[in-house]
Amino acid sequence: MAYAHILFTVEQGVARLTLNRPDRLNSFNDAMHAEVRDALALLGHDESARVLVLTGAGRGFCAGQDLADRAVAPGDAPVDLGASIERNYKPLVLTLRALPMPVVAAVNGVAAGAGANLALACDIVVAAKSASFIQAFAKIGLIPDSGGTYFLPRLVGEARAMGLAMLGDKLSAEDAERWGLIWRAIDDAAFAAEVDALARRLADAPTCALAEIKDALRASAHHSLDEQLDLERDVQRALGATADYREGVAAFTAKRAPQFRGR
Repeated sequence: MAYAHILFTVEQGVARLTLNRPDRLNSFNDAMHAEVRDALALLGHDESARVLVLTGAGRGFCAGQDLADRAVAPGDAPVDLGASIERNYKPLVLTLRALPMPVVAAVNGVAAGAGANLALACDIVVAAKSASFIQAFAKIGLIPDSGGTYFLPRLVGEARAMGLAMLGDKLSAEDAERWGLIWRAIDDAAFAAEVDALARRLADAPTCALAEIKDALRASAHHSLDEQLDLERDVQRALGATADYREGVAAFTAKRAPQFRGR
């Protein structure tokens, strides 16, 4: 499939998906959703891919939904926004969460509305210090979607989630790091190089274990301590039988860099 609205490559274990509508701050329309779905489906079958980096082209990460695709005026028939979530945003968020590899959001500029929550759906979020996060939904009479009402209180607590969602104020990347919303805010001049280094580090890691870390940490929210200890036992048993575990121990003993095979 030839892509008009995204860029997608897989090189040396690193998959990169760039939202590429810079003139619209990479906001989503149906065509871009279709292309992202196609790329993620390809990624799920590509055994060479060990990490995914999601970013945006130009000066923005993603401004959420392109409202030009949903223009309504007084007297118009209502638009079924729920259908758009069911068809596009819900499967996108669930697919990103379920990928058996680390998913890095490299937030290079403004992340607003669904774009902000798309970043929060990823496993590790890094942002340029000039970037910002905006829960803009209340300003047009909506609630945070694309997982916003799920991610925000879990990451920053109910008080800050309420402020972000109800006021729609811009949150700087540095404050997002300080609040625990993202992993790191990075100087703009170093951003591209730091993202590349992070992607390389994750691609060289034991990615089977990283996929299990994703699942185990998220399962803990629904488990008792006893249930989580059982999960750790079962996953550790399975990982202890892998070639990556044997390689990790051998490399540690020999004081050399490990060569993990991963997925």
